[in-house]
Amino acid sequence: MNGSLLLITAITALLFGSLASPLAFAQFQSGGVSSDSIPDGSSWYAGEGLKQGDFFSYSMCHVDYKECTQFEMDLWIKGDKQVGSESKWLAEVAVFDGNKIIVGEMELGKIAPEPTGGDIELSKYRGAFKSSIVWLSAFATADDGSSGKGPKKFSDKSWGKIGNIGGEQVIPMKIENIVVPAGSWETVQVGWKTGGASSKVWIVDDFPFPIKAKTYTHVSEGIPPTEYEFTLLDYKENVQESPIAQYKSTEKGFAAAGCETTFEKSVSVKKPTNNFDYQIHIFYGPEDLVNGCETQWLIKFISKYDDTEFLNQVQYDFLVVDDNLTPLRSLAQEEGRNFLYSPSGQAILDFIVKEKPGTANYVVWVYGLAPEGIVPDVASDYLQVSVPIFARDGSAPIPVPKPVPAQEIPSWIKNNAGWWAEGAIDDNSFVQGIQFLIKEGIMKIPPTSQGASGGSNEIPSWIKNNAGWWADGAIDDDSFVGGIQFLIEKGIMRVSS
Repeated sequence: MNGSLLLITAITALLFGSLASPLAFAQFQSGGVSSDSIPDGSSWYAGEGLKQGDFFSYSMCHVDYKECTQFEMDLWIKGDKQVGSESKWLAEVAVFDGNKIIVGEMELGKIAPEPTGGDIELSKYRGAFKSSIVWLSAFATADDGSSGKGPKKFSDKSWGKIGNIGGEQVIPMKIENIVVPAGSWETVQVGWKTGGASSKVWIVDDFPFPIKAKTYTHVSEGIPPTEYEFTLLDYKENVQESPIAQYKSTEKGFAAAGCETTFEKSVSVKKPTNNFDYQIHIFYGPEDLVNGCETQWLIKFISKYDDTEFLNQVQYDFLVVDDNLTPLRSLAQEEGRNFLYSPSGQAILDFIVKEKPGTANYVVWVYGLAPEGIVPDVASDYLQVSVPIFARDGSAPIPVPKPVPAQEIPSWIKNNAGWWAEGAIDDNSFVQGIQFLIKEGIMKIPPTSQGASGGSNEIPSWIKNNAGWWADGAIDDDSFVGGIQFLIEKGIMRVSS
């Protein structure tokens, strides 16, 4: 060892005590906890202590259900159910999801309390329950045989490794007293890292399910979105009478009232927003919206530059407005939130049509793109969609007024637009054609303030995209004309009066 290396070694020893091997660093990150109340050797598994008469109420969400939209699940262990040769728990369940109540039964395994069957109406909520509240059954179960799972000790250095790419060890991290709506609890915090974020689940010894969790999905870059989150709202033992029996599924009420309860999102609307900052593609159903009945909307937030690129971290709201764009209803406010949030750019909304028969002005209001909780530093933009609302007795609403163009845009202009979008004709030729049509009154443009030329006649690429989509029939005439208005307002296209 030369003198320089000896000096570095000595300094390191003074600062850190001794040199550590890579194995030592790995051991430094391992877990394991114990205390007087949780002595060394204490163990836990998912479902530990679960018994007939237990009642749980959780506030929860999972990324696979509406990108972690919160709902409440109440669960009461009714008793045993024999399924073939296997004895399972039979649970009565009520889910409170926005304006909806879903009531049914769910079967839970006894080796691992994962849902294995039940009413089909609960299927998506069963999936969220399995992938969140009982997710640790992937590591700790009642089976102490040769499966490698079985109960896990809190003093263990690790309970196993996360299966996804970049996942780390699931480890008992610390003992912590926490308070949730169901009370104050001494817990063991179990956690892991994935995608640069620390996920945490709080477990109580001898208690069937964790009482709290906040976890994140794995991402290779950027801010990881929440994977699942839950909190125990209430817990009771030895509940003899069903606390679920008092609730009735709203879907059955809708069916009794004559509402459609099974429908496709068959209506499609694809348009740029008012200021052309975004493209929005909407699918909704049923085809005829009825006052007092349910509707479901799928909203896709798309880049104005690329028709296949979804926007991320969209902060938005879904509004009902009057003719002056004054909000009459906000779905975000109805959920007790300042805004709705879509990490992936695809959002599903379920709501009850409260608007009176006639015409409802629905608005997708986009605040901007930013991580949840951070105010976007851009101007808002919006898309308004006017929809006829029918009375429950089937009577038709007043038709939605549609502007009638003074003269239809010639079909050959669509051909030109398609060729221009494909690069077959240049910008100047296309602009000259539009200028001629406007000047001769063949294409009608609403009153538009003509901006001063900014010294650049370069047409934004998204205008060309719009032209191609218009040529293909993906967006309507109004959206295409709006793009021409934008060119005039910005002084890119000059039109003689």
